[in-house]
Amino acid sequence: MKITQVLKAVATAGALALFMASAAQAVTLNLGNGSEPGSIDPHKASGDWENRIVGELFEGLAAEDIHAQPIPGQAESWTISDDGLVYTFKIRADAKWSDGQPVVAQNWVDAFQRLFDPKTAADYAYLQYPIKNSAKIGSGEITDFSQLGVKAIDDKTLEITLESPTPYFIGALTHYTAYPIRKDIIEKFGDQWTQPENIVGNGPYKLVEWVPGSYLRGVKSDTYYGKDSLKIDEIKWDNTEDLTAALNRYRAGELDILTDFPADQYKFLQDNYPGQAHVAPFLGIYYYVLNQEKPPLDNVNIRKALSISVLRDVIGPDVLGTGELPAYGWVPPGTGNYEGEQYLPDWSKEPYDQRVEEAKKLMADAGYTPDKPLKLQLRYNTNENHQRIAVAIADMWKQIGVEVELFNAETAVHYDALRAGDFNVGRAGWLLDYDDASNTLDLLKSGVKQGDTMNWGNNYGRFSDPKYDALLDQASKELDLVKRAALLHEAEKLAMDQFAAIPIYWYVSKNVVSPKITGFEDNAKDINRVRWMSKSE
Repeated sequence: MKITQVLKAVATAGALALFMASAAQAVTLNLGNGSEPGSIDPHKASGDWENRIVGELFEGLAAEDIHAQPIPGQAESWTISDDGLVYTFKIRADAKWSDGQPVVAQNWVDAFQRLFDPKTAADYAYLQYPIKNSAKIGSGEITDFSQLGVKAIDDKTLEITLESPTPYFIGALTHYTAYPIRKDIIEKFGDQWTQPENIVGNGPYKLVEWVPGSYLRGVKSDTYYGKDSLKIDEIKWDNTEDLTAALNRYRAGELDILTDFPADQYKFLQDNYPGQAHVAPFLGIYYYVLNQEKPPLDNVNIRKALSISVLRDVIGPDVLGTGELPAYGWVPPGTGNYEGEQYLPDWSKEPYDQRVEEAKKLMADAGYTPDKPLKLQLRYNTNENHQRIAVAIADMWKQIGVEVELFNAETAVHYDALRAGDFNVGRAGWLLDYDDASNTLDLLKSGVKQGDTMNWGNNYGRFSDPKYDALLDQASKELDLVKRAALLHEAEKLAMDQFAAIPIYWYVSKNVVSPKITGFEDNAKDINRVRWMSKSE
């Protein structure tokens, strides 16, 4: 063999050994994400299981710190005008997309115009309605997108003008609806732009693999401005919906974090894996929606009977076993900018037997008895905890003359059915996107007409009340936070007195975290970005 061939062979072997050593040293976080994402398009995503992916691939003007509080993200700084209406953002000089192109102000102009375009039909567009003319563009009232209050002053300066001062606006900008996009990539690939071979993001990680029904994989982005501080090289988002199977995989060391676990395993985890089960209060509500678009659930007395006959006090301690607190209102306790007395209806203080008798009478007046029951289908997304609750509530309703058929489907299919109005009663949940009462109250606003159809957004039950809508609109323009809170309290009472939905409990976050992981901090939003985490062997 010639000396040059020997040298080449040695060099090749050395390079291979270096690659193998590098691969062996790569730190992978195996995250039990719970559900297959319906979309990772920031304008089409809709749940926390998608946020856990999208929030690693993209970053907004503001990002979340380890406690999920807003911090500078792609914007290194911002100023706010004295009247609270104009925000001016200075974008980082070193902010880049994963293909190496610079992140510029126009990327947000393109993103917000796409978000509010009625053709996009973004269910969460309303979260950014504080922006001037956004709601009118979303409804089609304004068709000139240049009137939107989002302007690129130059490549690194973005100006956003609001309709009225909004105390939570910076927090709202951490939401994925406020992430920038690459218009050229979307125009080139259409609906396929989020596939691993096409997607271009600006976040800490970039998507390199997506096996539908199984997992997604992201690796550290070498163009992210904070790449040198990232301790996790690779994220594998596992989409196992079966909580028992996921827990078994955690116990076997295949998963490092679970974002949910079977409630009946809480004591087992406490006894056998001390300190690894994280149960903490956070801002969210678990509830049932009632399809009010057609009989019989358009009858407020039937909705009342269904609500007052739910014994919420046993759901957290007995059905789930993880201590969730019963919910009777719509705004989680401790929500920001919401001073005042928490909503609590008079009937909640009555003995349960008395409530059941009242519910029976309301049902009988509507023509339904145990001998002639009202037949309802109760839909929930596939999950052992959701099933336990559904079975328990079905038993509670049976005694008042309601026969329940349980129907479960995978998460994406379930929420598609809710949006389409293809249900009687449906399980839903809401985690606050930002710490303000309007974030849950907006869920019950009337739909917006877009062309020939109504876009109800996340108001799955189609509750609609002009006075309720007017109160929220009035509150959005009120500068005095005390008066604003009073208007929002009035709106909450109006909706709950009409049984717009059935609140069941206030969420607690339920995670399981390996001792190998540091940088995971329980917080009120249950958002834990991987950029703050590290993993030891």
